[in-house]
Amino acid sequence: MSTEKALPPTKVEKLLAVKGMNDILPPDSAQWEWLEEKVRALMDRHAYRNIRTPIVEPTGLFVRGLGEVTDIVEKEMYSFEDRLNGEQLTLRPESTAGVVRAVVEHSMLYDGGKRLYYMGPMFRHERPQRGRYRQFHQIGAEALGFSGAEIDAEMILLADALWKELGLTNVRLELNSLGQPEERRAHRAALIAYFEQNLSQLDEEARRRLYSNPLRILDTKNPAMQSLVEAAPRLIDFLGEKSLAHFNGVQAILSACGVVWTVNPRLVRGMDYYNLTVFEFVTDRLGSQGTICGGGRYDYLIEQIGGKSAPAVGWALGVERVLELLKEQGLGCPVLAPSVYAVVPDAAALPVAMALLQKLRALGVSVQMHSPTGAGEGMGSMKSQFKKADASGARYALVFGAAELERGNVLLKSLRDGSGQQAEHALEQVAEWAITLQSDR
Repeated sequence: MSTEKALPPTKVEKLLAVKGMNDILPPDSAQWEWLEEKVRALMDRHAYRNIRTPIVEPTGLFVRGLGEVTDIVEKEMYSFEDRLNGEQLTLRPESTAGVVRAVVEHSMLYDGGKRLYYMGPMFRHERPQRGRYRQFHQIGAEALGFSGAEIDAEMILLADALWKELGLTNVRLELNSLGQPEERRAHRAALIAYFEQNLSQLDEEARRRLYSNPLRILDTKNPAMQSLVEAAPRLIDFLGEKSLAHFNGVQAILSACGVVWTVNPRLVRGMDYYNLTVFEFVTDRLGSQGTICGGGRYDYLIEQIGGKSAPAVGWALGVERVLELLKEQGLGCPVLAPSVYAVVPDAAALPVAMALLQKLRALGVSVQMHSPTGAGEGMGSMKSQFKKADASGARYALVFGAAELERGNVLLKSLRDGSGQQAEHALEQVAEWAITLQSDR
């Protein structure tokens, strides 16, 4: 006889998602689908077409496109070397650069400008907090090949129309113009001179950026520097006649369309590729993460990425933030529920039941089939099945009782109107009575 003791089974370590990269589970996923459907319909009405780009791009695309001294490139990108071929790759931190790369690579502007939109996950190594995650999702629109102020306005009107479509309130629009490169150079020199005179008031981050990217100092979140930043030279005061005319054109169209806006001369956005119009839609309902959508014009990015010079403008919204705002305001889609729950007292009726359910589904009816959760449990009692039918939220129970089936019928019972009304319907005439059950979704 063996004297060896049996070893206890090894407990398998539970694997968890990466911090800041969240699962989206039902019923919450229904809100995402609802928002995406609203966006698709809106984009179609504005003649914007869907583009889908890879989530992994060459690292150089973002270094060149976003700017080497932006927070994203310096601190937040998930970059790695492909072990198979040594390529330097990055999980996309935003989508505009990838869209532009695709437009250039496939010569999409050879026959004129393009209006595009996208949806998908982005990745930044940030401290996870409400509405701000390491894997986050954006919906964006890009209009490439168009130079007029009317396209800037169209972009803003597109986002504004989405807020109206969703029923969102408490969202305000802020505008600014970053002018053209030569105007920014003059402003840059004035900024450096100003901050040099106030060097003692700059924090470590601002001092580091003083000569590499002084414009980014204006975007500081340090409360101790706000008064200093407020008194700094304003870029808008350095704009020439053409830049001002473009900016005024945008404002005139927005005003004519009834869109309320304010000029924020400190608005610079987080990427270096912007020129002329920049804008943000902001709310006070989400704490420090108040920007739910932002964008602007980027007329030089296509050339920076290797394409033939062409103008462009776009925006992106944070899906998580928009959904948070919808939740704050009690908006969004209703909880999804099937129209019908199938109650099957006897497993012998399953072939007939499931054949009918497939016919109902083909006719547009949402049906949930009852099924036991454990092996060898049987179908369960009528009482337990009706309890689950009620919990499902279904409007009707479809009962496949032995007596009804013997007559070639099925019993339909109302669950939501308080009447408990029930009636038998012929299996062979399903197309005639299914119309009363068709899902309102």
